[in-house]
Amino acid sequence: MLLQLPRLKDPKIRMRYVSSTHDVDAKELLGTLPNWYVDHLREKGILKNEFGKAWRDYYTLKPGGKLEIFKVDEPGVVASLWVTIAAKDHRFLRNIVIRAYWDGEGEPSVESPIGDFFLQGHRVHQLGTFTSTHGAPNWNAYSLLLGASSGGFYSFLPMPFEKARIEIENLGVEEVSSLYYIIGYYTGVDVSEMGRLHAVWRRERQVKPGESYMILKAKGRGHYVGVYMYMRGLSLKNPPAGGLGFLEGNVRIEVDGEVAYQATGTEDYFLSGWYFSGGPYTAPFHGLIHKSDENHEIAAYRFHILDPIPFRESLTVTTPHGEWNEVEADYSSVAYWYQLEPHISFYRLREEDLY
Repeated sequence: MLLQLPRLKDPKIRMRYVSSTHDVDAKELLGTLPNWYVDHLREKGILKNEFGKAWRDYYTLKPGGKLEIFKVDEPGVVASLWVTIAAKDHRFLRNIVIRAYWDGEGEPSVESPIGDFFLQGHRVHQLGTFTSTHGAPNWNAYSLLLGASSGGFYSFLPMPFEKARIEIENLGVEEVSSLYYIIGYYTGVDVSEMGRLHAVWRRERQVKPGESYMILKAKGRGHYVGVYMYMRGLSLKNPPAGGLGFLEGNVRIEVDGEVAYQATGTEDYFLSGWYFSGGPYTAPFHGLIHKSDENHEIAAYRFHILDPIPFRESLTVTTPHGEWNEVEADYSSVAYWYQLEPHISFYRLREEDLY
């Protein structure tokens, strides 16, 4: 990958950025500032035109509101995405949803609570109240592709498109007081043979006895690139394996109707062992972000970047909860993959599943 850095790009290719900075009416902006601060600006001579144009670096988002943060009608590739949020709603990591639509499609190819998309869904269960993205070090993920770092969320997953639209929706009951973003994208790129990024969030508050948890079911041509999972054991009385018995499930990947991968345990799929005996860690392509023996919780991620799993017709990724799908648990996940459009209708986010 690093060998590509000195390779000069085609002169037709251009890098552009869009951000949440936008023009506003100066008088309107002043109405949002404390009186003492407005007086201070006047005294310092900084405030010279109270009736012209000003700018604001962030958007607010009312309950039920949607905001289109990216819209491009020519071929390109989103190369980077950064977001930071301030909200009084301590559940904003689940209540704020990100969706991406490629090539004029009616259904999103990406749909996920914003926290889960950036490998932070477990923090919804860990924190009582908070108003920013700060958290304890072992609650953040610093993968090469996605993560949260010192107050911000980031993504470097390439997102090719002929046309693109990305939106944010606030499903919460509190206003999002500040939403900042910066998106970098290339134009002048031939994307005709590139797969489109897909990401689907799923949750089962109580996994079904005798039935494996479905991480992903896709049809078409593409390749699987990874998953973020949050798992919580629900057996409080004599829980199996100290409450983490659900990790006995062997992740299974079927490609075009044949078994392509069979793990020897859930933590083994995440390139760890012995119920994540070493505790939380974060690495470029895999990591354990959170572990609680007391609350029977695991949050982990794995990306198949050096070993993507291609499929020509179909892909199914499942994991049992326990050796025989017998352990009571709460599972949620975001699966990431690329494929050529069109995609089949996949699991759509339902508000009743968020908590």
